[in-house]
Amino acid sequence: MLKIYNTLTKQKEEFKPIHPGEVRMYICGPTVYDYFHIGNARSFIMADIIRRYLEYAGYRVKFVMNITDIDDKIIKKSNEEKIDAKEVAAFYSKAFLDDLEKLKVKKADVYPQATTHIEDIINMIKNLEDKGFAYNVNGNVFYDVNKFKEYGKLSGKKIDELESGARIEINEEKRNPLDFSLWKKAKEGEPSWESPWGKGRPGWHIECSAMSCKHLGESFDIHAGGNDLIFPHHENEIAQSEASSGKKFVNYWLHFGFLNINDEKMSKSLGNFSTARDVAAKYSAEAIRLFFAQTHYAGPLNFSDELLNAAQKGLEKISNLNERIEHGIKESEANGAEPDFDFAKFESEFKAAMDDDFNSPQASAVIFDFVREVNRVIDGIPGLSQNFFQQAKNFLTKTADEVLGILPALSNQELDEGIIKILNLLANEVNPDGFNNLKDKNSESLINFLIEERLNAKKNKNFSLSDKIRDELKKHDIILQDSKDKTTFKLVRK
Repeated sequence: MLKIYNTLTKQKEEFKPIHPGEVRMYICGPTVYDYFHIGNARSFIMADIIRRYLEYAGYRVKFVMNITDIDDKIIKKSNEEKIDAKEVAAFYSKAFLDDLEKLKVKKADVYPQATTHIEDIINMIKNLEDKGFAYNVNGNVFYDVNKFKEYGKLSGKKIDELESGARIEINEEKRNPLDFSLWKKAKEGEPSWESPWGKGRPGWHIECSAMSCKHLGESFDIHAGGNDLIFPHHENEIAQSEASSGKKFVNYWLHFGFLNINDEKMSKSLGNFSTARDVAAKYSAEAIRLFFAQTHYAGPLNFSDELLNAAQKGLEKISNLNERIEHGIKESEANGAEPDFDFAKFESEFKAAMDDDFNSPQASAVIFDFVREVNRVIDGIPGLSQNFFQQAKNFLTKTADEVLGILPALSNQELDEGIIKILNLLANEVNPDGFNNLKDKNSESLINFLIEERLNAKKNKNFSLSDKIRDELKKHDIILQDSKDKTTFKLVRK
């Protein structure tokens, strides 16, 4: 039985989706004005692990992550760099998606962008205004927090205490200093859209409410995000959404803990600010994911090179066993020795850990226990059966790979050898100059060279060569994925 700690109720609760067998989940994505930092990466990776586990547990998951592509920070960046705000948002949106892919974060089902949901946002604001929860002052529309009697139920904050203790910018247009913007009147030179209140743009909070309800319905199962978003962002989302629909907005709220850098709060002023892109250039995606998985998603986490290196060493144990298993599958006999090994026990322990509020540290420990015990069996019993190795592989694939995303890809040596075989086979059919002009002849560049050769073959209607390249790569567990704009590849384990 899966239990989740719900920020709304401040306790662990049995997970009961609104629609049996189906989970609708939303996570706040980035405001795309810069590369996202490693603290954001923790939220995105842990949300990915939670989504993967729900799928492992048999749920159909609809996963939505928004992209805020209009905001004060984007406008500020566009003014500083003297380029259009659209260009800023487009550049950093692409960078965001590229970096998520490098971190092995599965693609969301939908990446809604605020600028493509202006009509939905306006409709929600108009509904709030009609119901008396919003008011217009000279083209600026604000949410009246005093009208929503449950304001503060997520964060535990009370309106009277907030009014007396909060440092809020004075705005004479507001009835209450805690009231927040739903629609901002257009300023000269800023992006704007037509609305019932005149030209303007949406506030940050209303964007998430409109986009999540558009794609997941007025009530859905899980809303996730960093601890720093509990107040005011998520509190305001609840107020807007529930006032608009008259229904409970979200059943389970999950929040990810803060990340410190070498025991200090991460900030640009302290000079310890690290982007996910910078960290991913030094460490593998698997090491970063394991590092995050070894601390509970809700707890604080200290980030340091020493701890990342320790995660990398831990990965070597998993990787080494994976290679032993791959070798065992190829070399073992079908009727070899069948040890008394309880695979079901490890699967049960892994599931029990993740069912306890996605306890990934304990789940990781189960995997390392499994690695130790399988190595002991391999070392102690000669002539093991192919079935034993296949069951060991299945466990690692289902848990370390498909849930935690920490199973390293094929070793470079094994991958390189496979690609060299393909190149030798196709030596008389591919462009030798293109191969010779490659700056680096590593696995990735060699695969991309073959992808380019395949595209050229298709353009020249040489479909025989195109199919041969695809089929040969597939023999070496390299699967090509064609889309409208490009071809990418992924490594799979059969």
